[in-house]
Amino acid sequence: MEKLEKIRKSYTEFVLEHGTPPPSVFQFAKKLKITEAEFYEYYTSFEAIEADVWLAFFTQAKQTVEADAVYQTYSVREKLLAFYYTWIEVLKSQRSFVVYSYNRIRQNPAATPIQKAALRRRSTASPILRPFREAFTDFARDLLAEGRESKEVEPRPFLSERYVDGLWMQTLFLLDFWVGDVSKGFEKTDTAIEKTVNTAFDLIGRSPLDSLFDLAKFIYQNK
Repeated sequence: MEKLEKIRKSYTEFVLEHGTPPPSVFQFAKKLKITEAEFYEYYTSFEAIEADVWLAFFTQAKQTVEADAVYQTYSVREKLLAFYYTWIEVLKSQRSFVVYSYNRIRQNPAATPIQKAALRRRSTASPILRPFREAFTDFARDLLAEGRESKEVEPRPFLSERYVDGLWMQTLFLLDFWVGDVSKGFEKTDTAIEKTVNTAFDLIGRSPLDSLFDLAKFIYQNK
C-alpha cells in the first residue's frame, strides 16, 4: 500500500508541475527508483492512476459521512446533501489536480454552454471517471432503495430505473459547477448543491400528478 500511495502522490505532483503526464512509464518508474514491472503491479497506465484518485475522493467522502452517527438519522435527501458537501470538501484539498484532470477529460475548458453539455456526456463515458461512477451508482441505488421504503422516492413505471442516471448527471453538473466556481469559499457551489438536490427529490418524490394518476387508475378499474 505504501508503494501504491507513493506512485499516486508522485504522479499527481508530476502533472501539476509539468501540466502533462510523464513521457513514459519507463521514465516515470526510473524517477521513482522502481522497475517498470513494479509499476505495472499496481497500475496498468497513467489513466488508471487518475481513475484511482477520483475513486479515492468518492470513497473518502462516503466513509466520512457514514462514520457520523447523526448521518444515520438523516432523511435520504439529507444524506445526499451531506455526501455532496463532504465530497466537495475532499475535492478542495486537491483542487489543482481535480481541475487539471477534469479539464483533460473535457479537453476544452473554454467550451460554450452547449459544448459543455456535450463534454459532460463525454465525461460520463470517460474511463478515468468509470470506477467513480460505478461506486457512486451503487451508493445512489442504496439511497433510492431506502427512499422508496421511507416514501421519499416514488416508484414510477419506466422512470424509476433512470433515477440513478439522473443522480450521476447531477454529480457531473456539480463537479463542473465547482471547477468553474470563483465565488468566495465556493459558496455558490453550496447553493447549487442545495438547489439541485432539493429539485431532484421534488421530481422523484410523490407529487400531485401521482395522486391524479392514482385517481384516474382507480376510476378506470372501477367504472
